Amino acid sequence: MTPPPRDGSRDRRIEDPSNLYLIHPASHALLPFALRHGISANMVSLAGLACGTVAAIAYANWHYPALALVGLVFSVAWLVADGLDGMIARATQTASALGRTLDGLCDHGVFALIYLSLAWTVGTVEGWVLALTAAAAHAVQSSLYEGERARFHRRARGLPLAVVPQPTGMVLVRLYDSVAGSVDRLSMPFERRFGAAEDRSAFAAAYAAAAVPMMRLQSLLTANVRVWAICIACLAGDPRIFWWFEIVPLTVIAALGLSAHRRVERRFVHGLAPQSILLSSEQGHS
Repeated sequence: MTPPPRDGSRDRRIEDPSNLYLIHPASHALLPFALRHGISANMVSLAGLACGTVAAIAYANWHYPALALVGLVFSVAWLVADGLDGMIARATQTASALGRTLDGLCDHGVFALIYLSLAWTVGTVEGWVLALTAAAAHAVQSSLYEGERARFHRRARGLPLAVVPQPTGMVLVRLYDSVAGSVDRLSMPFERRFGAAEDRSAFAAAYAAAAVPMMRLQSLLTANVRVWAICIACLAGDPRIFWWFEIVPLTVIAALGLSAHRRVERRFVHGLAPQSILLSSEQGHS
C-alpha cells in the first residue's frame, strides 16, 4: 500500500511546535513500515501504552537524572505512537469506535501510570493530594481543549454545527465527550450565524484567522507540553512542580482561552468581526 501524503486534517497554524517538527514527522516516517507489515492502529496504541509504562517505571527513579531522561525518551515514543495509530487508521480506513476508545484509554493510562509512579515516590499525603488534584485538572483541561480543537478544524473546513451532538459509547467516553462538547451549547448562536452566511468559505476563513491566536494559547494544554514539563520538574528535583503547573498556570490558560474564543464568536454573531479579516477572506475566495 502506498502511504498517503502527510495528514492535512490538522491546521499547522495551531499545532504545537514539537508536533510539527518532531512527533508528526517521526510518525509519518514510520507509517510505510507499519502499512507494509500489516501493523494495525490498535497494535500501535498498545505499543504506545507499553512505552508509557516504561516511562512511568523510569520516572519512579526520577532522583537519578539519567532515568528522568529515559522517561522523557519513552514518553516521546508514546507521543509518536499516538500520532501513528491515527495515521494507520485513516490510511487503512479502519477507524472505529473501539479504536477511538482504546486510543483514549491508552493515552490517559500513560499519564495515570506516570502520576501514580511520581506520587508513590514522593510518598506523602500532600503528594497524593496534589497528584489527584492535578489529574482531575488535566482531565478537564484536555477534554475542553480537544473540544475546542475539533470545533476549530470543523469550522475552518466550512462546516457549521446544526445541533449539539449527544455523547455515545462507554460511560467514561461519554463523560469525557460531554465535557469536550459542553461548549457547543454556548456556541450555537455562532453556529447558526455561520450556517446562515452567504459565503461560508469566506466566513470560515475569517473565523479561523481570528481564532488562531486563542488556539495557539490553548495548545499549551497538549500532552506534549505536559511530557516536557514532567521531565523538567523531575530534573529540577521535585515532581510537585509539575502538579502545581497543571493546577494553576494550565487552568488559567484553559479559562483564558475559552473566554477569548467565545468573545471571537460573539463578534461574528453581532457582525462586529474586524472588516479587514472579512475583506481579506472574501478577496482570497474571489
